[in-house]
Amino acid sequence: MGPLAGVRVVDLSTGMAGPYCTMLLADLGAEVIKVEPPSGGDITRQAGPFAPDDQLRAFGGYFQSVNRNKKGLALDLKREEGKEVLLRLVAISDVLVENFRAGVMERLGLAYERLREVNPRLVYAAIRGFGDPRTGESPYVHRPAFDVVAQAMGGLMGTTGPGPEMPLKASGGIGDTVPGMMAAVGVLAALHHARETGQGQFLDVAMYDGVLSICERVVYMYSYAGVVSRPQGNRHNIFCPFEVFPTSDGWVAICAPADHQWRDLCLAMGRPELAEDPRFATNADRVQRCEEVRRLVSEWTSARTKAEVVAAVADKVPCGPVQDAEEIMRDPHVRARQMVVEMEHPGCREPKAIAGTPIKLTVTPAAVRTRAPLLGEHTEEVLSLLGYSQGDIAALREAGVVYSQKWGLEEVL
Repeated sequence: MGPLAGVRVVDLSTGMAGPYCTMLLADLGAEVIKVEPPSGGDITRQAGPFAPDDQLRAFGGYFQSVNRNKKGLALDLKREEGKEVLLRLVAISDVLVENFRAGVMERLGLAYERLREVNPRLVYAAIRGFGDPRTGESPYVHRPAFDVVAQAMGGLMGTTGPGPEMPLKASGGIGDTVPGMMAAVGVLAALHHARETGQGQFLDVAMYDGVLSICERVVYMYSYAGVVSRPQGNRHNIFCPFEVFPTSDGWVAICAPADHQWRDLCLAMGRPELAEDPRFATNADRVQRCEEVRRLVSEWTSARTKAEVVAAVADKVPCGPVQDAEEIMRDPHVRARQMVVEMEHPGCREPKAIAGTPIKLTVTPAAVRTRAPLLGEHTEEVLSLLGYSQGDIAALREAGVVYSQKWGLEEVL
C-alpha cells in the first residue's frame, strides 16, 4: 500500500499544483479524499482531452493523470452542513491541502486556526501564487497566478529561449508541478514532526518561490559575478559541450564538460586529434571556444541518425535523443520502469495510458492503483466513515449539500 499507508489527506485543491502534490502522496499510499463543489467539481474535469470512445465524459486525461488513487467527495462548503462535514473529516485526518487564493478559507470560516482547534496534529499545506501572509506577506499576496506567471516572475522564462527578444515558457506546467512537489516534501517533513511531537503546523509554498528555487543559478550568477542571466538557447554558460545537436532525423543532447568525457567524445567521433588539441584541453578552454566546439560536434552528428549517435556515444558520455511522446511510449526504459501505466476510464471501452510514478521503493513501493474518481463518487463511503446514517446522507443529498455522480450511473460503471 505504500509507505504512507494510514495517512489520510483532505484534498481541497484544484487545477494542477495542489492535485499534483496530493497525487504524489496518494501514489505513496496515503488515503487522499478529494473534496469538490457539487456543481461541476474541479475545473480540470472538463479540460480534456477526451478519448473518442468516451461515452460519459466525466473527466478527461488531464484530470485522470493527476487525480488517480484518490477518493471523491462532492461537498458544498458554503453551506453550514457542508462545513460540519469537513470539520468531522479534518478531525480524523492528518493533512489538508488547498490552493485557493489567500483569504478564501478564512471567508468560509475554515481557516487553519479554526481547523487546528478541531485537530491540533493537522498538517495544513497551502500552495498559492505568491504565498500566504502567515509565512511572509508578499505585496502580491492577493493576485491570482497560473503556471506561466510563476515561470515569468521566477526567472525561468527570462533565461529560456533563443535570445532575450523571445522568452519561452517550459512545457509540462513547471510553475505548477515544481511547487506541488515542494509542498509534498514539506508535508512529509511536517508529518514527521507531528508524529514526534503531536504538533501540527501550517506550511505554504508560493509558485513564484518554487520556480525561483529551481532557477538558483540566476541568483548566484548575479551575486557572485554580477551577471544578469539571459536566454542562451540550449547552451550552458559554464559547461561545454552541454547542449543539443542536430542529427539527420532530429536532435540529441550531448554533455561532455569533464575533460575525460571530451576525450571520449572525440574518439567516438573519430577525431582523436581534437582530444590532443590544446585549444580544447579544458572545459574553460572549450567554453571560450564554444561556437567552434558546437560546429565540430554538429558536423559529426548531422551526418548520423539519433540512434547512431546514441550508440556511438552514450555508454561513456551523457547523451540522449530528443524524444516525442510516440518515442517515449516505445522506449524500453519506460516499460522497464513502469513509467507509463494503463488505467480504466469510465465510459471508455479501452484503458488509457498516463504517466507512472517516478518514486521507486523496494519495501513499500509507490504505485498507480486506481483511476480518478467520478465527481463525489465516494461521498456515501466518506459520510458513513464520519458517522452519518443513511437517513442523514439522504437528507444532505436532498438538500444539495452533497452529491455523487455515481448515483444513477451504476450501469455505466
